[in-house]
Amino acid sequence: MMVCSCNLITDKDIKEAIISLLDEDCWQLIVPGKVYHALQKRGRCCGCFPNVVDIIVKTTEEYHAARTSEGEEVVVFMERLRVFKEEQKIAIHARRERMAQVA
Repeated sequence: MMVCSCNLITDKDIKEAIISLLDEDCWQLIVPGKVYHALQKRGRCCGCFPNVVDIIVKTTEEYHAARTSEGEEVVVFMERLRVFKEEQKIAIHARRERMAQVA
């Protein structure tokens, strides 16, 4: 599936880049900019970044779930990350509503 139409990047390209980064250091923080750098691309309109974050979370979770040694700790971390992401979405929505009321 096409994720970034500006750079013609598919979800498969992104997953491969993430796995490559995780193979180098499985506990590093992976962000869209790091994925794009690994793909030798640059974010242009950056409208795809929320989808890239979703792919990063899912791929990282699957990568660590396949590793049997730290499974329980990783699942807890990934759940905390998922909750944090949801809290951030709610906070952004609330700020936008407040700004719309002020304007």
